[in-house]
Amino acid sequence: MSPYEPFGARLRRAMDERGPLCVGIDPHASLLAEWGLNDDVAGLERFSRTVVEAVAGRVAVVKPQSAFFERFGSRGVAVLEKSVEEARAAGTLVVMDAKRGDIGSTMAAYAEAFLHKDSPLFSDALTVSPYLGYGSLSPAVALARETGAGLFVLALTSNPEGSEVQHAVRADGRTVGATVLAHLAAENAGQEPLGSFGAVVGATLGDLSSYDLDINGPLLAPGIGAQGATPADLPRVFGAAARNVVPNVSRGVLRHGPDVVALRDAADRFADEIRAALAAG
Repeated sequence: MSPYEPFGARLRRAMDERGPLCVGIDPHASLLAEWGLNDDVAGLERFSRTVVEAVAGRVAVVKPQSAFFERFGSRGVAVLEKSVEEARAAGTLVVMDAKRGDIGSTMAAYAEAFLHKDSPLFSDALTVSPYLGYGSLSPAVALARETGAGLFVLALTSNPEGSEVQHAVRADGRTVGATVLAHLAAENAGQEPLGSFGAVVGATLGDLSSYDLDINGPLLAPGIGAQGATPADLPRVFGAAARNVVPNVSRGVLRHGPDVVALRDAADRFADEIRAALAAG
């Protein structure tokens, strides 16, 4: 038994207190340019610090996209470390969007990079890919349990290419995506108030009633805003599981920078719209 409070419990409390909004921290080149920043480490640092200042302590979750920091090498990763530290210090949960997936000792090393308490990149949860087989995630599952962290496993993603794998039908008649969801439900069995092992399920996917989304864990839902989904879509897409949805908004908030107040106001508006949509649904 881990001495740390599980991610699912901490997430449930944060969602109940602040609403379920997750704000992405995605400092890609076009957004840096929109903010009038150079596409360099100084621009990256200014961008990330501004987003954290605007929303940390106000929203339930932030989700830095590791790739946009890694492209600047070790100095970019140092900025990522600082962003994680500052967001967590402000009381906001951090989901590291790194989508790691490998086997054996390599998967264990990825897990240690993001889920070990002594790592400078330690995050509350990590996105991972199960498409080398769900069992390949075992090192990450084990370390997450040990440290009270969580995982978000790619299950039904919002990118159109994902369907060729995730909707493929296995010999037992179940789709690959449904198989991933079933594994997560087993990981979360008996956990209260919410399991720590979640799925990534796109908010743009429309009717998902053929899938059992009741995994007793969170559902990270990208696609709101720039990809076309709206808060009003959440009850229709997620049905009875909507209460456990963590809607992610990135560009819809970030385009209001670099003004801190404008970023904060945009996040507040999305949070209010999501609350209203879930209450009405």
